[in-house]
Amino acid sequence: MKSFSTLIRSAFLVSVIGLTACSTVTLPEATTRPSLTTDVENYQYLIGPGDTLSIFVWRNPEISGNFIVRPDGKVTTSLVEDIEVTGRTPTMLAREIETVLSEYINNPRVTVSVNGFSGPLSEQVRVIGEALNPSAVNYTEHMTLLDLMISVGGLTEFANGNKAKLVRVINGQKKTFDLSIDDLIREGDITKNVDMLPGDIVIIPEAWF
Repeated sequence: MKSFSTLIRSAFLVSVIGLTACSTVTLPEATTRPSLTTDVENYQYLIGPGDTLSIFVWRNPEISGNFIVRPDGKVTTSLVEDIEVTGRTPTMLAREIETVLSEYINNPRVTVSVNGFSGPLSEQVRVIGEALNPSAVNYTEHMTLLDLMISVGGLTEFANGNKAKLVRVINGQKKTFDLSIDDLIREGDITKNVDMLPGDIVIIPEAWF
């Protein structure tokens, strides 16, 4: 018999899905060819809190080093305090740091690399509901639904994977898509695999027996 907390969680997931059902459409099959969709093809990693940055200033080793991005999205170097770094690509950040350092150094040249990836929360893909390990997963280039489900351990015994939904923001508006996770991972139907994008939310309801 299902526990009271389980029933409450199931009711919550059903209500979330119901709120978005009016805009439900079907996603295309995941891209398996080199010609990816525009959004996936143009993906660039954005720096986020918890990332470790290696900032190298040419001919200035005393102000170069490794820096951890604070929860407020900033780092402090030996020369410049509170540099806003979150939401930038490494190249974009390097150019911004060069602009700041130009007040102190003649023609600075900066290289930024990332070691230890977390990324902004807005870039993570979240799985809630009946996954074995519901969690937020750092998006990686060309990630698919199958990759995501492997990351969260698959479905629970009571999951209704073919009633799962994907919530995605497109041009500033939330849209909901149907997912067939049961067919994908239990039946091996690869045509049900789809591309994931940063910020996606996958909602997996519980089956009602």
